[in-house]
Amino acid sequence: MKINYILFNFCFLAFSVASYSQSLCPGQNSEKLTISCQIPIKAYSFYLSDVRLLDSRFKENMERESAWILSINVNSLLHSFRNNAGIYSGLEGGYDTKKKLAGWESLDCELRGHTTGHILSGLALLYASTGNEAFKTKADSIIRALSEVQKALNDDGYLSAFPEKLINRAIAGQQVWAPWYTQHKIIAGLLDIYLCTGNKQSLDIAEKMASWAYKKLSALSSYQLDIMLRNEFGGVNEVFYNLYSITGNQEYLKLAEMFYHKRILDPLAEHIDNLNGLHANTLIPKIIGEARAYELTGNEKLKTISDFFWQTVIDDQTFVTGGNSDREGFFKPGKISEHLSGYTSESCNTYNMLKLTRHLFTWTADVKYADYYERALYNHILGQQDPKTGMISYFLPSLPGSHKVYSTRDSSFWCCVGTGFENQAKYGEAIYYHNDNGLFVNLFIPSVLNWKEKGVSVMQETKFPEEESTMLTISTNKSLIMPVYIRYPSWAVSGARITINGKKVIVNQKPGSYITLDRKWKNGDKISITFQMKLRAIPTNDNPKIVALTYGPIVLAGIMGTEGFIKYAPYSNPKLHNDYYSYNYNVPDNIIKALEIDVNDPGASIKPVAGHQLTFKTSKEGVILKPLYDINRERYVTYWEVK
Repeated sequence: MKINYILFNFCFLAFSVASYSQSLCPGQNSEKLTISCQIPIKAYSFYLSDVRLLDSRFKENMERESAWILSINVNSLLHSFRNNAGIYSGLEGGYDTKKKLAGWESLDCELRGHTTGHILSGLALLYASTGNEAFKTKADSIIRALSEVQKALNDDGYLSAFPEKLINRAIAGQQVWAPWYTQHKIIAGLLDIYLCTGNKQSLDIAEKMASWAYKKLSALSSYQLDIMLRNEFGGVNEVFYNLYSITGNQEYLKLAEMFYHKRILDPLAEHIDNLNGLHANTLIPKIIGEARAYELTGNEKLKTISDFFWQTVIDDQTFVTGGNSDREGFFKPGKISEHLSGYTSESCNTYNMLKLTRHLFTWTADVKYADYYERALYNHILGQQDPKTGMISYFLPSLPGSHKVYSTRDSSFWCCVGTGFENQAKYGEAIYYHNDNGLFVNLFIPSVLNWKEKGVSVMQETKFPEEESTMLTISTNKSLIMPVYIRYPSWAVSGARITINGKKVIVNQKPGSYITLDRKWKNGDKISITFQMKLRAIPTNDNPKIVALTYGPIVLAGIMGTEGFIKYAPYSNPKLHNDYYSYNYNVPDNIIKALEIDVNDPGASIKPVAGHQLTFKTSKEGVILKPLYDINRERYVTYWEVK
């Protein structure tokens, strides 16, 4: 496989190597942590096990994900690990090279094994989200086998599906892809299994891997470390910080700090926007790691880096869908309209921006983070999965007339397939938060929250965004005084209507804040929430004549059919490892790319289609518009020229 490099003070990789580790946000698994947060927290996360999804598109995605992840052969996942350790005997049916996973897992490089790490995280998250023992059972079998591989490799704790010499090459500054990135995936998966299932063998493996890494790197000079950090290392700093928080072992703290990339991060600390030309998802995981470091150390510099980076990406690099990057890279600030290509918005980037967003929200409880989370979740992550097959798209193209290109069931295993195993497993993570007194309701997703410490549960029933209303039902054995903070979305410019047990509540707050309902709650109390949605035209940040259309938080796209689809479309060519990156969309010349609308009042010429939810039609051109997340296996247009 040909790998192109663009030098910008470090290696910019043409193909994505992303960060996937499940964040330990404040409030999660606190009973398993030795080192707690050293900073003030405004909103705590709930455990995934405290939230259960009710019927919705989110739950359907999770169920498709569950079926796929359980169907993947364990011996295939372990193939390269066992091969690297020389373990061939003891396998049922003997050693079978045909069971090796295809796609990225078949490449003769240091990406081998990354999928196993993702799947461990996916199994952990699915177990936490559902309580289904099948996920734990499969995870336990993988953990036992990895322990055997670790013992067979050597006595110092190294574990990988590729030889240690590739790590040595990275340390020596040789041109290798990203060996620490894959180590990150594996350790992240091990920690997720420990945190979500309690498997102590998993933690033991991770500690041995970290001890091996500390011994290897602690002898290096700062110059040698700087050379090593020019290779992409994913979010390995984050997992070592998380391991430190679990164990209290100072070596793991020092190990994490070795991955502070001064040349990239120090300018951000000075509020210098140095993003242009950088590989987006090489950088985002570094920021997540430093955000975690801020929580554990209180170092204000790391907070500044995290805050400035997030806001800069949102303001200057983010498409209407919540995704960012073109051909995986950041570009000149404020140039969105110049980057509407078929290779925008790598899914791993959005995955990681949502992880970072959760950290920042817990520090501030600022509604802007919840607003962004909703935008990216609905318009990118929810529609990343093909409802027909459960397969995953690598990019979310912005090229007018392009379409989502989906992975194949056993011939892809890209990085975005890996994050997909996690994305679809943890939809419950950001619906609710809490502070010492009350409950935040951030997302309007059908679900049940069990807040054991308060002795209260909340059932959320809604068909949002197909309908504008949400109903919360309080269940409690005894009455309790508790504020409930309802997110008042920034898009809800037409106002809000709240009732409690049918009685109207006066709303004095404005969009972009929280509506506080502070009272004594009793069993069976019902809160009805309605935010009226309206059509809006959202211009790009550099060209008011290029707009996207939204309805509430939902991006509407024009349906353009399947004319011009070539062999395999809309799926990846199973014979190629990375055709998503050079994919020929073969866009027909007759694709409608311009609309005659009033950008100040798009509803004047775009009307709802009777009998079809969230479906609109333009009066002049006759274009049918639907939510982008609901357009699958056909062409679409999200950005339009306006006449």
